[in-house]
Amino acid sequence: MPKKIPLRQCLGCREHKPKKELIRVVRSPEGEVSLDFKGKLPGRGAYVCPQAACLAKARKSRALERAFDTALPAEVYEALEQQMEEVPADGQ
Repeated sequence: MPKKIPLRQCLGCREHKPKKELIRVVRSPEGEVSLDFKGKLPGRGAYVCPQAACLAKARKSRALERAFDTALPAEVYEALEQQMEEVPADGQ
């Protein structure tokens, strides 16, 4: 029997994809929001595709703010976009 592949929904494009193909955005217990490429950081997580377009859609629809139940300033989104650009496409 094949092993079950965990699926998560991208907040931008709303497609279900394997967890390993998505980037986890995490809000730490202290309230700090960052990207979690390994999926191990503690806190509340939400997932987006590694494309900047999906992050832009999530920003426009305020999906991250609803997922984290808190308002996110523009600086947080800019920092997330910058972190996404710095990491290679394979997420390593």
